[in-house]
This record gives sequence, structure tokens and C-alpha cells, in this order.
Amino acid sequence: MNNLLKQALAGLRVLLVLTVVTGVLYPTAVWAVSRLPGLHDHAEAVDTTLVAVDREGDEWFHTRPSAASPPASGGSNKGEHDAGYDAVVAERRAAVARREGVPADRVPDDAVTASASGLDPHISAAYADLQVPRVARATGLGEDLVRRLVADSVDGRGGGVLGEPGVNVTALNRALAAAR
Repeated sequence: MNNLLKQALAGLRVLLVLTVVTGVLYPTAVWAVSRLPGLHDHAEAVDTTLVAVDREGDEWFHTRPSAASPPASGGSNKGEHDAGYDAVVAERRAAVARREGVPADRVPDDAVTASASGLDPHISAAYADLQVPRVARATGLGEDLVRRLVADSVDGRGGGVLGEPGVNVTALNRALAAAR
């Protein structure tokens, strides 16, 4: 029994030390470094294309649906065998089909399913292509120009082999704004 108590106390000490180091000291050190002259202005930058920014309106490309609201992240815990989730996906598919003026069977899956974190800025090229006519009409830009902006925003596979090529919607919307 004495040995068990010693091990429990040793484990508790390690837990407390690691909690202080990783939960207090490290975050405080990172925050303090970000306050150094010359770094402060860059430490608070929010100009990133790593997080999805979904803009309202027909003149913008839309991201995947999200259960998160930045700066928080997280998807829902519902899966394909959840009847409630099936209803949500069907509702999203109908809404995207109406917005884009296409039959529901032409709506890509990534247009109606959220990413795991809910903050992924990438959509499939098929979903971006589906949105081109609407965006071109709403912005007054030619459809050829909008298609070129989409093509220029396609990211390759990770490491040349991982995943499918995708379109970074945040970067695409910035390019769209610059083209106006």
C-alpha cells in the first residue's frame, strides 16, 4: 500500500508540474515574446488564408458548411447513420441547388458536409465551378475571368500525393475582390 501511495503522489507531482509548464509558463512566454517591439504588430495579424472565412452574398464564393463559429473550431458529432444529419444534409443540398440554380444531384458532397474542424478554407474544384455562374452574374465580371480566378486558386495535393486538389475560398475571394 505504501508503494502505491508513493506512485500516486509521484504521478500527481508530475501532473502539477506539467500543468504549470504547459498551461501557464509556455503560453505566458509565447504571449510575452509576441509583445516585443517589432513583433507585436505581426503577432495580432488576422490576415490568413488558413481559416475559412465565409462571406455573405451572391458575389462571393461560399465555403463548406460549419458547425463552428471562429475563432472556435469543431464540427458536429453527427455521422452518416444519424437520421437528423441526413435531414440536415438534404436541406443543405436543396438550399445550395436553389442558390446555384442546378438540380440537387449536381451539388458536390463537400457543399453540404462540414469539415472536421469546421474551419477548413478549401472546397473541391467541382463546388467552386458550380458557383462560377452565380458569382459572375452578381459581380458583373465575365465568367471566363471568374473561371480563371478559380483555376489560379487551386492548390495541389499535399506533398504531391495526399488528398485531392482543392480551392482555397478565402484566397479566391481576395482575388475576386482585387479583380473588381
